[in-house]
This record gives sequence, structure tokens and C-alpha cells, in this order.
Amino acid sequence: MTDFLSMALPGIRELQPYQPGKPVEELERELGLTNVVKLASNENPLGASPLVQARLIEMLPDLARYPDGSAWLLKHNLSEFLGVPVASLTIGNGSNEVLELLARVYLHTANESIVSQHSFIVYPLVTRAIGAGLTIIPARNFAQDLDATLKAINSRTRMVFIANPNNPTGTWVREKELIGFLDDVPENVLVVLDEAYFEYVSEPDYPDGISLVAKYPNLVVTRTFSKAYGLAALRVGYAVSHPDIADLMNRVRQPFNANTMALTAALAALEAQDHVAESIALNQEGMAFLTGACTELGLDYVPSAGNFLTIDVGSDAIPVYDALLHLGVIVRPIGIYEMPNHLRVTIGLPEENQRFVDALRSVL
Repeated sequence: MTDFLSMALPGIRELQPYQPGKPVEELERELGLTNVVKLASNENPLGASPLVQARLIEMLPDLARYPDGSAWLLKHNLSEFLGVPVASLTIGNGSNEVLELLARVYLHTANESIVSQHSFIVYPLVTRAIGAGLTIIPARNFAQDLDATLKAINSRTRMVFIANPNNPTGTWVREKELIGFLDDVPENVLVVLDEAYFEYVSEPDYPDGISLVAKYPNLVVTRTFSKAYGLAALRVGYAVSHPDIADLMNRVRQPFNANTMALTAALAALEAQDHVAESIALNQEGMAFLTGACTELGLDYVPSAGNFLTIDVGSDAIPVYDALLHLGVIVRPIGIYEMPNHLRVTIGLPEENQRFVDALRSVL
């Protein structure tokens, strides 16, 4: 019998499929539950704005038409909104695809990328899928150690991934630290700054990566409409980079990678900044509630600048996770990120946050 596993590329043979958060429907089917609360996937609990929903309904008659493969209108609106050249933009099927495009363009078996311990699992996934080398830098207080990262750069290093804030820890790199790092990184090493949770951050020392791209040509910033804009189901993200990098990414980008509904929704979401502001305010209130509850329960947590909180339950988190499931609350165990005692909890609506805290208190 043919051994299809041995026929695959070595890097792919070593991978495990990405495991998303458990869907509500799956839990309802497995345990016969109703009124399930999902706080596992860092989604916007307010959903998409009413304007987005209305525009999507208007687009339904055009479902038989191919999308604009160049994403011309979205790029031009983003260019104006962000204050960057159109030529610096690359649109992806979520920011995950943008990360993969960067890996396809710049990584190969003779070079490597550098990531931090506890960083987003897609960085090693896209690296290893290409067959490139991977260096993992131990975290410092659950955050990326930029000094150690800089020291690890060598002649094989082609790319450094930095999530700011990081998923799943919520930690962030300060502006002074980032600029000092960028000043010292060799020009032929790309720094990929993943700002998927950018809109949620209120920390005064947090940098706006896009404002740095013009000064540092080797910096690539990725963002998404999946989080604060509430469009996770439609998968649309983007990168801001030097135009030459964007040009190369667009050479390997699949035609029509962003569908018409996604492009329409993203355009409307950019207009609905009041909805983004409401989402941010709700997140700040929910974060204060959850951190206060952790203090009350005597639980440590990692201070977070995102829309989620990573909580140390004091022992193996899986039994706590399973017990919460039976109470109809879905959170995210993160043992795969070498944090076996922690659960990552998305900030939800006030009643969802209360439901989680009540369930956690009863479980503990």
C-alpha cells in the first residue's frame, strides 16, 4: 500500500492540524445543552455592525459574479483610512493568509524564522510547512524577549514574527522596545508585526506599527477585520509593507482570495467606526470585570491588551475546561502553547462574562 505520508514534504509531515475553538453547535450536540456561551475564539460579542449586515443583504443578487480580484475599492479606502500608499497593501483571506504569503515568498529550506515561546501557533505552522528552520525564543514573563530575539538572529534568519499584542497571552511590546529592536535588526531580515488586536489596545506605551513602516522597509504589519470589526466569519485581513514586498506577495496570492461578501463587509466596517468604538468600550468594561473576578477568586492572570484574558487555574486546566463545558461555557485550554495550567477567555457580553465567572466559581 502506498505510504502517502512519506511522500509529503518533511515539514508538512511534522505538522498537526490547527485546532479551532469548539463550536457551539458541537457542544450542544455532544451534551444536549442549550443556551451555550462561547468565549473561546476572541470573537467580537457585538457581531458585525448593522451597516455591514445591511450592505451584505444588498449584495446577495450578485453572488454569481466573481469578486474584484484586485480588491481595488477596499485598498483605496484602506489607503485613505490608514494614510499609506495603495501599493503597500496586500489583502488576504484573513491575516492568516497574509502570514502564509510572506512565508511562501521569503522562507525556504536554507533559512529560518524566529518566533517567541507562547506566540501564535500559525507562525511555526507556516514556517514548517515551507520546510524552513524555526528558532523558538523562551518567553520572559509570558512575553516576547526582544533582546534574546535579537541575539538569536544569524546568517540564516530571514524573518522574525512578533505578535503585538500576543495571542494567547495578551502581552505587548512597548514602543521604545520595538523601535530599539528595529534599529538593530539587519535590513535583510523581515520583521512581521502581527497587530490583529490593534484596535483594542489602550496602553499609552503601545506602538502603532503602521506608522513605522516608512522608516523601516523590512517591517511588515498585518491586521484583520475579524476581531474589533466583527467579521471573523468572512475572513478578511491585510498587510502594510514596502511596495516591493507587497508586489511579491501579490504574485503568489490566489486570484479572488477575498470574496465579494468579505470585501463588501470590510468596506462597510471601515465606515462604521462608531461600532468599533462601542466594541472597544465593551471590551474595556468586560476586562475590568474579569480581572476583578480573578482577584476575588485568588487566581493569577496575564495582564492583557487584547480582547481576552489568560487565567492560571493553579493546576492542569483540562479538568476545569471540561467541567465548564458541562455547564455550557466554552473557553480555550492552551496547553498547546506550553501553558497547561491556563485557560484563555474571550471578553464577552456582560451577561456572558457573568455566566463564565459563576461557572468558574462553582467548578473551583
